[in-house]
Amino acid sequence: MPATTDIWVNQEDGQPVFVVTAPANDGLLAMLRGEVLGQIRRLVGDRRVTVVFDREGWSPSFFRELDAQGFDVLTYRKGRSESWPVEEFNRVRGFVDGRRVEYDLAERSVEVVQGFWMREVRRRCEGGHQTAIVTTRKDLAIEVVAYRMFERWKQENFFRYMKQHFALDALVTYAVEPADPERTVPNPQRKVLGRELSKLRLALKGLEQRYGQQALAKGEGARFTRREKKRQEVLIEDIGVHRAQCQQMKERIAALPKRVALREVLDEQEIVRLSPEAKHFTNTIKMMAYRAETTLVRYVAPHYGKSEDEGRALVREMLLSSADIIPDPEAKRLTVRLHSLANARSNKALVKLCEMLNGLKIDYPGTDLTLWYEPPEVA
Repeated sequence: MPATTDIWVNQEDGQPVFVVTAPANDGLLAMLRGEVLGQIRRLVGDRRVTVVFDREGWSPSFFRELDAQGFDVLTYRKGRSESWPVEEFNRVRGFVDGRRVEYDLAERSVEVVQGFWMREVRRRCEGGHQTAIVTTRKDLAIEVVAYRMFERWKQENFFRYMKQHFALDALVTYAVEPADPERTVPNPQRKVLGRELSKLRLALKGLEQRYGQQALAKGEGARFTRREKKRQEVLIEDIGVHRAQCQQMKERIAALPKRVALREVLDEQEIVRLSPEAKHFTNTIKMMAYRAETTLVRYVAPHYGKSEDEGRALVREMLLSSADIIPDPEAKRLTVRLHSLANARSNKALVKLCEMLNGLKIDYPGTDLTLWYEPPEVA
């Protein structure tokens, strides 16, 4: 009950923009409406923005609502649908963000809700599986639509990296604060009855299978003995009882409200939530650190051949390497003499990074000493 959920919003390239904290299990649509979209609008002004999310946000009526508010949508289509004919797909090649892409793609206009049409783009894999994407962006080339949707994994990679190197999912504090007792949560009674309904359905399925197997084993047109007829009658009676029980359970579940106030669930317990202040503070630092690291990776990329795969590892090595700090008040300089890295290739990239940092002429905070980075000698 005290837990919270963080909803992260990232740029197209995966860099974090902001994060909002909500009570645990608040759905994506509720967070988009209540917290995320308003903050995005404050950041970017009136221009249209494309919001990319996974199937959890699927809601055609919400897509129409977003379009009216000046937002575009790019998401996977939810639910089963018939496969499109192979003849509709064409091999599409192109360059997006400097990368060569190649997909088997097809597209149609689809009416996702009455009077509201969207563009559906499908990718066909070699095995025949079709991935459906819907968007309100009519201006993007078809390969760009596919690339933008699939590149949403940059955010997943961001989470994985931040958990590993920035302790993103660490519990910062055990402190709690009072929570709203009227906040609604899923009705736990429905969940309990739902499990009972699942058991009844499973038992009913078993009885129906036994009945069918007995009939199949006897063969079409065959006569049943008195004992076999009796077994069939007992099975039919049991099937009828279980069907009635399933129907009664469904009616009981339907009669219960889907959500109830938190105070009704917890009775006399104190209603609290995790205090968000420390979490917000540390998240802000982690976002700034990640963006700074990204900037350093981009700068060393032209000077390091394996930057796409090893760029962040190289920057981490630079930041964690040993150094001598030499203050010189007369020259108003604070020299940071860096020790050698693991190999000459890394040291060459470090030299270029030091040249860039020295060109900024930044004073060490609280002093008039200018930071000067002295890289190791490169043979």
